[in-house]
Amino acid sequence: MTEPQSPPEPMAAGEHLGERGGNYKITIFELENFQGKKRELTEESPNVTEEALEKVGSIQVESGPWLGFERQAFCGEQFVLEKGAYPRWDSWSNSQSSDSLMSVRPLLIDSHDHKIHLFENAGYNGRKMEIVDDDVPSLWAHGFQDRVASIKALNGTWVGYEYPSYRGRQYVFERGEYQHWNEWDASQPQIQSVRRVRDQQWHKHGCFETP
Repeated sequence: MTEPQSPPEPMAAGEHLGERGGNYKITIFELENFQGKKRELTEESPNVTEEALEKVGSIQVESGPWLGFERQAFCGEQFVLEKGAYPRWDSWSNSQSSDSLMSVRPLLIDSHDHKIHLFENAGYNGRKMEIVDDDVPSLWAHGFQDRVASIKALNGTWVGYEYPSYRGRQYVFERGEYQHWNEWDASQPQIQSVRRVRDQQWHKHGCFETP
């Protein structure tokens, strides 16, 4: 079901206005539980530790969403960071395989509507599944296999997961076409759950909560 559009929240002083009208602010702490040195960001950073921080121990997203990366220069495993608190690394990493987060950028949301096509084979071939304004914790439960080799993100921003119930490595799909799984930096064409990425510009809470 499509939720009614909510008006954007007012932008506080010092917050960055994104190119599509969104405002973004994130605070990165060196230690767990929001302790130690901190750095506030309102725009992308290819190296979040370049100014006095040795590592990233916890994160507070005041307005977003943001996309974090395992390595510098927006490379490696991806981590979706929606509005909320992340007291330690395993609160933002669904794969639990790396405690490193070295770069971040705002994740632009182009619409409150969401529509995505998943294809079994590369080049938009084979079986197809269409998802409209919904989150799907298990593709199997909807009669679709776990092999997803190409994708068309027609509206909104989405995140796919390696395993059911939004577990495993995350793959973000901003509006566009992805004709082969290596275009979303996957080692194999495996996605078993998919959900929408939300923003308080369009949704009141601007964050995702597991049922």
